[in-house]
Amino acid sequence: MALKFFDKLSQNLIELLNDKDDYNVIIEVENREKSFTAHSNVLKYRSSYFRQELENIQPNEKNIKIITKPSISSKIFEFILKYIYGGIVNLEKVETRFIFDLMLIANEFELVELSNKLETILIKDKASWLKTHFSIVYRTIFVKENFKNLEIFCNDIVVKYPNLIFDSSDFASIPEFSLISLLKRDDLQMKEVEIWDYVIKWGTTQNPTLPTNLGDWTKENFLTLKTTLQQCLPHIRYFHITNIEVYDKIRPYKKILDKQLWEDINQHLVAPDRPIKSIILPARSVLVTELPPRTTEPFSTIISEDHAAEISSWIDRKTTTYSTTNIPFTFELILRGTRDGFAPQTFWNICHGHACTIVVAKIKGTDEIIGGYNPLAWDNNYIKDEWMETNDSFIFSLKNGNIQNPILSRVKRTKYAILNTDCCSSCNNAWGHYEKRIKTSSDAFSIDNYEVFKVIRKS
Repeated sequence: MALKFFDKLSQNLIELLNDKDDYNVIIEVENREKSFTAHSNVLKYRSSYFRQELENIQPNEKNIKIITKPSISSKIFEFILKYIYGGIVNLEKVETRFIFDLMLIANEFELVELSNKLETILIKDKASWLKTHFSIVYRTIFVKENFKNLEIFCNDIVVKYPNLIFDSSDFASIPEFSLISLLKRDDLQMKEVEIWDYVIKWGTTQNPTLPTNLGDWTKENFLTLKTTLQQCLPHIRYFHITNIEVYDKIRPYKKILDKQLWEDINQHLVAPDRPIKSIILPARSVLVTELPPRTTEPFSTIISEDHAAEISSWIDRKTTTYSTTNIPFTFELILRGTRDGFAPQTFWNICHGHACTIVVAKIKGTDEIIGGYNPLAWDNNYIKDEWMETNDSFIFSLKNGNIQNPILSRVKRTKYAILNTDCCSSCNNAWGHYEKRIKTSSDAFSIDNYEVFKVIRKS
């Protein structure tokens, strides 16, 4: 019989971590502004990454080895060290983005047990967050290659909604094995000829020196594309593409196909019952999904359809307000404070890259709803406390409860339209850059909740 006393062991090892007398490793993080002490024997036996790292570092005159990880935050590395020493990871008061980032760092340090556990928690308990932040999740996990369950989770979404990836502006930047993992799926909900078009687009983008006009291509150009796509081409379902599509789409690129495959495609078009030498992959299945029951849940916890109609008319500079049945925009919720958190970094993590957004906030203890419209893209890389210029931004206060008259305040000093700060832009015209004040009081205030919507014009 084996008696196990892990709690006391964990406690003692955490005490060792906090003991500053016998350490022989310093880890510098957060642009070398923060540092932690550790013990080489603990690190190398708990992590193969640290074992190799320490073998390649020469100690200084005090016999201390220094590891520098400038891109890692001190908070995340503190969690990593507590796991390495004590096997303890307390996730009770952290945001989901922190769990995701912690998983990535655990993977980097080859802490497989921790990385796998965090991956499971995200899929099981944080699926809504993963879907809300799908773009960054998808691209990150496929670059890392070690998150197979998350890859399956994401691909299960993409096969149903392929436009999330295939119609994205940076589609051509997805890794090859990510594209192949989608091409292999029998349930990818796209026409086969469209899949072919996107594969050609991906391949040609990887080779920017290829001539723009296909008529100018040489034999070497086709060979270049064939080499780039050699792992993708076998997963196209050629024998489920129509005659006209083959003629219009496949034939111009026939030189990137094996000779036997091209002959079999042509034979299959005129004599589909005759045997061929090439492998015929099954047609992709069409998913039949039932429509979800109609829900009465509002699109926002702060603004109403009437508010959305009024804001839409302001965006279009209309003199009359749109009716609620004729709103020309879709208000797509991308952030909600009570759901995603109120930390400034959460705003930047979620809103980075989004243009044409509305931010609305409910003032605590009052009926006031204030907000603003930013036609520009939020840029997390933009210099902090710098102004962005636009003619089309505005701030506002909405009619609600005791607030009987809405206030629209357009920018008047266009060079000072949007201030990039650790929060978002000012909403009360503190510097006189907008036409008028929108708050009834200049006193400091708190908010109950805030939401950010991406405003998308309906086709």
